[in-house]
Amino acid sequence: MKKHILQLCGAALLAAGLVFPPPAAAAPVSKPWRIALVTGGPFIEFQITLQGLAQRLAELGLIANGAIPMPEHDASQAPMWRWLAENAGGDTLRFVADAFYSSEWNLDQRPVVKEKLMERLREGDIDCILAFGGWAGQDIAPEDVRIPVLVLAVPNAVAAGIVSSADDSGRDNLLAAVDPGRYERHVQVFHKIIGFSRLGIAYEDTPAGRDSIALKDIEAATGEEGVELLRCTTADLYAFGGVEEAMRRRRACHEDLVRQGADAVYITYQVGMSHEYMPYVLEPLIRAGLPTFDQQGSLHVQCGVMLGMTSSSREEGFFAAAALEKILKGSLPRSLSQRFESTLSLAVNLYTAALIGWNLPMEVLAAVDEFYRDPIAISR
Repeated sequence: MKKHILQLCGAALLAAGLVFPPPAAAAPVSKPWRIALVTGGPFIEFQITLQGLAQRLAELGLIANGAIPMPEHDASQAPMWRWLAENAGGDTLRFVADAFYSSEWNLDQRPVVKEKLMERLREGDIDCILAFGGWAGQDIAPEDVRIPVLVLAVPNAVAAGIVSSADDSGRDNLLAAVDPGRYERHVQVFHKIIGFSRLGIAYEDTPAGRDSIALKDIEAATGEEGVELLRCTTADLYAFGGVEEAMRRRRACHEDLVRQGADAVYITYQVGMSHEYMPYVLEPLIRAGLPTFDQQGSLHVQCGVMLGMTSSSREEGFFAAAALEKILKGSLPRSLSQRFESTLSLAVNLYTAALIGWNLPMEVLAAVDEFYRDPIAISR
């Protein structure tokens, strides 16, 4: 895994109405369930979630082979889905080879992909949908479909409007992984370690953008800690020309936060954020000697963010597998607990810490589970 991420880091800095009657409790399966996957686009966190899902499904005996390999130099889930279709085996689940749907982080393709999936559902050959990320969850969750929908890898599914609350999805066929308070904990831990007074964040100032970073949670945490929240906002990042333009705008926001006087920066979630761009978007912050903490987990810590919680994506895949087992046995998705609390453990990039002149205190050292020391492509 680490080799795969470091290879990516070292790269050049990149329906029409479908209405069904309300679902009844499902009977245990008598033939293999056919699974589809819909996703916003390439993202390594989605890959890790899918890998964790496959691993645990195999351990539960629901598929014969869950040893799915991670692709090299490719953040798409497509090759992993093909592998599952060809190799997972078993008599309970079937990953349908041509039932992988991705918008490729293209706003224009998003409604097109949704309509293709809706057409597929009309054919009746899909028994369950996996939706990875906010785009997929927001597109599929509101539809009145009769099959189970599991939404994963969303920073805050409640704030994003995908589910009604942490304890009730609002639809019988719907289940999402929800970790209430995750991002408040991030800010609290970051503040305890660094002791900043002005925290900078950059985000897309749209309803979807604010919801995707759990802005209300960040505001609540900074208020409780007596910290001033400095912001740099943009309009819809993906209306400006795709991933590369979005990354340029994120870097410009980091430059602006330095000018505003931030003494630490919380690197918020952004759709399409690619590991190969991380050194580029972080450079203004590292040059200014600012500590950083990543909202998404340790994957970006490996690529230059100074601190973060260890990635919970694999655990989220485990959570989904356990839920799917219960659904296969007849439980309604809505009847299952959505609460998924990620492990509280730290990751630190020692190379970045050295670049900004931060010495790791012993009490922080004791709480760190993942250390990264490899140089990142930051020019000085």
